[in-house]
Amino acid sequence: MAQDEQTVSLDRIPEELPILPLHNVVLFPKMVLPLIVMQQESIQLIDEAMSGDRLVGAMATRHTGSESKYGPEDLYTVGCSAVILKMAKTEENKAQILLQGIGRFNIQKYTETDPYLKARIENVEEEENRDKEIEAMMANLVSQYQKVVQMSSSLPDEMGSMAKSIEEPGTLADMITSTIDSDTKEKQEVLELFDIRQRLEKVTRMVSYQIDILEIGNKIQSQVKGDMEKHQREYYLRQQLKAIQQELGEIDESGSEVEEYRTRLYEKNLPEEAHKEAERELNRLARMHPSSAEYTVALTYLDWMTALPWNENTPDNLDLESAEKVLENDHYGLEKAKRRILEYLAVLKLNPETKSPILCFVGPPGVGKTSLGNSIARALGRRFVRVALGGIRDEAEIRGHRRTYVGALPGRIIQGLRRASSKNPVFMLDEIDKVGADFRGDPSSALLEVLDPEQNYSFTDHYIDAPFDLSKVMFITTANILDTIPPALLDRMEVLRLSGYTQEEKTRIATRFLIPRQRGGHGLKADNIRITKGAVKHIITGYTREAGLRNLEREIASVCRGVAAKIARGEAQFVKVGMREVREYLGPVRFSFDEIKKRVSTPGVVMGLAWTEAGGDVLFVEATAMKGNGKLTLTGQLGEVMKESANAALSYIRANAGVLKIDENFFDTHDLHVHVPAGAVPKDGPSAGVTLLIAIASLLTNTPTSKDLAMSGEITLRGQVMPVGGVKEKALAAHRAGIKSIILPKFNEKDMEDIPQNVTEEIRFHFVDKMRQVLRIALGK
Repeated sequence: MAQDEQTVSLDRIPEELPILPLHNVVLFPKMVLPLIVMQQESIQLIDEAMSGDRLVGAMATRHTGSESKYGPEDLYTVGCSAVILKMAKTEENKAQILLQGIGRFNIQKYTETDPYLKARIENVEEEENRDKEIEAMMANLVSQYQKVVQMSSSLPDEMGSMAKSIEEPGTLADMITSTIDSDTKEKQEVLELFDIRQRLEKVTRMVSYQIDILEIGNKIQSQVKGDMEKHQREYYLRQQLKAIQQELGEIDESGSEVEEYRTRLYEKNLPEEAHKEAERELNRLARMHPSSAEYTVALTYLDWMTALPWNENTPDNLDLESAEKVLENDHYGLEKAKRRILEYLAVLKLNPETKSPILCFVGPPGVGKTSLGNSIARALGRRFVRVALGGIRDEAEIRGHRRTYVGALPGRIIQGLRRASSKNPVFMLDEIDKVGADFRGDPSSALLEVLDPEQNYSFTDHYIDAPFDLSKVMFITTANILDTIPPALLDRMEVLRLSGYTQEEKTRIATRFLIPRQRGGHGLKADNIRITKGAVKHIITGYTREAGLRNLEREIASVCRGVAAKIARGEAQFVKVGMREVREYLGPVRFSFDEIKKRVSTPGVVMGLAWTEAGGDVLFVEATAMKGNGKLTLTGQLGEVMKESANAALSYIRANAGVLKIDENFFDTHDLHVHVPAGAVPKDGPSAGVTLLIAIASLLTNTPTSKDLAMSGEITLRGQVMPVGGVKEKALAAHRAGIKSIILPKFNEKDMEDIPQNVTEEIRFHFVDKMRQVLRIALGK
């Protein structure tokens, strides 16, 4: 604000003034500035000035930070002399003052720095030369400034009239600079311009820039206000219409339903496209009679639209230690899967906008794939949704039905999100390898969009008919095998393999998780039953033969039921179940690997290793010879690849009969029969090539293999041993069977990193790349 007359003339300003630092503000001549002073040095300066001539030198600080004490280097070199018009102390260390600027000055030299700054100054006289160009610049500046006043809500209208009444060009420029929204540095530059023409040009540029900013801001504000006013206007008009209908007694139940849905849509704040679709359906509903069949269809659709979590999110738990603790408490082992989840959580903590991963847990039944998904949701602090895909054959199960059909509903993805009431749940698609296809469509193709982070931000369900953002959903799929999953779908997922458990791991899991869970489920307490570690191991080896834990938990449940029956009859209050007592509850031992291994003591019988959907397994190959004409018979429901491996093995043996000391005429006078037991189970794959060759060689050389030896590997006609898959599962199966030596292809030596340490310590692995090495290890040939 400007004053009409200076209170003190420039010639009355002394050569030395106390310097008052101004933080984030610039004082101009003839302008009045209210200040709150809190620094102890500044308050002392003001007290001494008030007891004298009330004159100070106001200097803007160079830095934006508030310092406790300023030095000469912290201040600009040009300031404004000022007189203290008023001063009031509100508190002991706080004063309110009113300053009026007098004139510009240059700092010549600082004479004192303690307790506050004092400096010798040189006053700057302003020449108020007015010519036609100056007057034109003043008129233009006043006109521009009046535009700023009109557009700015912070400047009163009187400021425009005040600017028009100022006749001095320098004062006009100073007054406008002090009132517009500009930073301290720019205002200080105006203060340092002593030439009137340059000052007017500088201020004109500042005002023009301010007009541009205000115009853009007003445009944005108008657009936002226009959108809000449109919705508010529609809402108020409908409320008024409702009130009029109530007064006239014309309102009906259908009208109240329409208004209820309209209110819910307004509060839901749907995305633009979804809002248009819902609004269109709502307008159709308003024109329908309640008895119409379409009326119920429209109501159901609006129910779905207003129930979906379009904008609702659950906050993520970004505490890595807490998440790791949840995962460890719920599952033993599964280190790769746990590490991947913690890595995602770490990335999410650093970049909240990161896309959720699409994970695929692959492993045999019972290893904890589904329950791990639930634990991941708990660790992240998200809701958990599970959809079973096994046996699904209709594409509409994923994408939903079109509303033209009677009884149409959204697909399982949208249904799951509605149950979760959250836009970012952990969404498990269970058994994705068992999805089928028929004349109704291919659900796997519909999943391509759902499981693609580059596309699922605009997933469109046929029923909803509006894009829904799935990019925040963390999808986890589970499968037993990957072979049945289409390549395009598999390519969109990050595969994490969950192999079976070792006997030691099963023992720990049973002790830590399964026994307490079954004990509580059967109404028993810790002081009612105790299953020893030896009993648990006996159950694992004698009553179960699996990679996972489901059968083990069933057997433990059988033991708990037997104990519960004893306690319920009053026969005992505490029962200890050891190895001897297991038979009482579970019956005789079902699996004995010692009996099985005795079969290998006969020439022509060899133990191999196989991979199945249920994990690894031990496979026996039997060979026998009889009088004939060189025919090879293969039985045991073998696939084409396995039959070809048997023929390749026989060809290699015939080609190397001399080395193996086999009569070459034997093949012309005898037939060979190779059988793989468990004939009801289909078998295929090239990894049994080594086993088939050793079985035939063992028969023809009349040399049995070791009962503790198993093998796996693909062979070639030239005697090379090729790599195979499922090495970890096969090694775990061999460990369960008590095998002490395994022959594997040399290329698979790299897979030893995934095999548990206790398995590698108890089994000797032989890595070979030629069949002669296999013959030497297995038969000593």
